[in-house]
Amino acid sequence: MGAAPAVSAAPRRLPLAAVLGAYLTSVTCTAVSAIAIPWLVLSTTGSATRTGVVVFAEMAPYVAMQALAGPWVERIGPRRASWLANLVAGLVLLLVPLLYASGQLGYGVLVALVAVVGAVRGVADCGSAPLVPGSASLSRTSLSRAAGLHASASQAGNLLGAPLAAVLLSLLPAPLVLIVSGGGFVLASLLVRFLVPGELGRGTDPVEPYLRRIADGLSFLVHDPLLRALVVMIAATNLLGTGYLSVLLPSWVRDNGLAVAAVGTVAAASGLGALAGSLLGAWLAPRVNRWLAYAVGFLVGGSPLFVALAVSSSLLPVVVVAACCGLATGGINPIIGAVQYERIPAEMLPRVLGAVKASAWAGIPLGPVVVGALTDQAGVQTALVAVAVVMALLTLGPFVVPAFRLMNERRAPARSRHAETS
Repeated sequence: MGAAPAVSAAPRRLPLAAVLGAYLTSVTCTAVSAIAIPWLVLSTTGSATRTGVVVFAEMAPYVAMQALAGPWVERIGPRRASWLANLVAGLVLLLVPLLYASGQLGYGVLVALVAVVGAVRGVADCGSAPLVPGSASLSRTSLSRAAGLHASASQAGNLLGAPLAAVLLSLLPAPLVLIVSGGGFVLASLLVRFLVPGELGRGTDPVEPYLRRIADGLSFLVHDPLLRALVVMIAATNLLGTGYLSVLLPSWVRDNGLAVAAVGTVAAASGLGALAGSLLGAWLAPRVNRWLAYAVGFLVGGSPLFVALAVSSSLLPVVVVAACCGLATGGINPIIGAVQYERIPAEMLPRVLGAVKASAWAGIPLGPVVVGALTDQAGVQTALVAVAVVMALLTLGPFVVPAFRLMNERRAPARSRHAETS
């Protein structure tokens, strides 16, 4: 029925290590292919439009499956969904260099293949997170610490993926780089298949139709005051954050006459800070006041970076502030993960977590559009000040919205009404 297994006499740390290792590997390989595939298209067609279409073809199914795959993942079990979907993603991706070498890789075929990879990767990630509570229980690791390590694996994978792709592309043609990426997905699949025990993430035999289960996941999110508050806040800050990375930061670099490498330097400082913060948060999470740590972390990690960009024209102060802001926001990830695992019944994790992630990402496509329009109309400096003010108001939310204080309720996930029929 998807409930966490009873803790055995001795801790079993290998399943949690396998879940984290598989997630780190798959995220890293996703980041590598996210650079290698566009580079392949751009170098062979010279068309930026076709390159953008390929990126969209991979990302749109990925995001959609995060929201839609939950009931299917519940039915076959998160463990099976995770390893099977990663295996399919790896094998399909390995077809790209094979077809390229044989001269049969047309543009339409490539778009279709990357769309399949994006869709099944969405299923794999939908199955990964629900494995964390059970594997944490087996290893006698606190839920907040395990959630922090899972978030750290994602951040580390994204941080490692871009430079790894750059190194590989400097040594190998793009199709051969995809062999490395596809092989990594297969490795992630094998880690879960053979090192995560079968009693974790078993499937259910649902009575409710598929659409009813999707609706139930959304309903659970809407009716839980803390989850609802978290999603609204994260969706809004994600919108501004995406606009910052794709529009405001490059515009600030250009207006101050800095080299384009400055964009990567600031982004790397934020990423390293976030990874360090997530690891530190995973270590400290069982002992901190969750509400206070979340509120202060978001407040410190939010508007100061925009203020630094608005008042400074040199790189070093911005890099230092970016690293500090990343450290602050990275530290809240274990708290967010633990709250979700504790408040969502185990058998509903895939569908509710899918609804949470899809809702939190809803504003991401709009971020560059909104912030770009503001920047064009008002200028970079004014846009930075305006975004800093809005971000400051958003990050004051945990201090004034009572629902956020429910974070300090540490509890085991309750059984839902669906458990009786599973």
